[in-house]
Amino acid sequence: MTTDILLIGFGEAGSTFAAAGAWGARALAHDRDPARASVMAQMDVACRDRLDDAVRGAPMILSLVTADQALAVARDAAALIAPGTLFCDMNSVAPQTKQAAAALVEAAGGHYVDVAVMAPVDPARLNVPLLLSGARAGDAEARLRALGFAKTRVVGADVGRASSIKMIRSVMVKGIEALTAECVLAAAQADVLDEVLASLDASEKAKPWPVRADYNLDRMLVHGTRRAAEMEEVVKTLDGLGTGAAMTRGTVARQAAIGALGVKAPPEGLGAKIGVISSDGVSAKAEVTEFLGRA
Repeated sequence: MTTDILLIGFGEAGSTFAAAGAWGARALAHDRDPARASVMAQMDVACRDRLDDAVRGAPMILSLVTADQALAVARDAAALIAPGTLFCDMNSVAPQTKQAAAALVEAAGGHYVDVAVMAPVDPARLNVPLLLSGARAGDAEARLRALGFAKTRVVGADVGRASSIKMIRSVMVKGIEALTAECVLAAAQADVLDEVLASLDASEKAKPWPVRADYNLDRMLVHGTRRAAEMEEVVKTLDGLGTGAAMTRGTVARQAAIGALGVKAPPEGLGAKIGVISSDGVSAKAEVTEFLGRA
């Protein structure tokens, strides 16, 4: 079977996609964490320890790294990329970051495509919605569909359009999580949590607020650090638009502070999660204050 895809980054997203699509020998993967080599081996995905060994000759690259590494990976890959290679940047970063990455890849003769992953990869797997933009977005869509992705849509020819949709949507999605933490922690401290949640429940019936609050704190405890990095890119997006980003800066601080608690397996139940966050409230408050002082 021909090797026709390289994954740079084999964390949750990369490994989930490879397993769901049973890509096996069709794929190569490179990750700077050597521990992930064993996961690649279990899926019959060839591991490449060196980026240059991985990139040279790869016809299609999926970049799936953390937000703070997205531009660096594009820069390193551009120095090695073969002319005509499709570079699909699936990272959650600002349109300005993707445009900078595109300039590097295109200058080297590659074809850069902005891909926005619009939902958690687990449990959606290859049914996760993908938005694509860029001059070669149509070509990338065809290849992604051949790999098994079922919900792809081209949203324009300009790099940055897909990521703009995701970044600006994140103002609400991640912002609601941060606001939830601020609300329920204060309500619990004032001993009015049940009343506040009941009031919210009375005004919105899409999902009971105790369930939503529990879910939001769960996401922040597990993914707060990664989401803070993404929300810093949202700040950059809004600053670029000149519309202001005061609340989004606050969201970065709150996500970072809760993520920094290092809780990998949150306890069951909203009250227990509030207890975990409140027990380290002094350090969390200090981190928020420090961030806002820098912002």
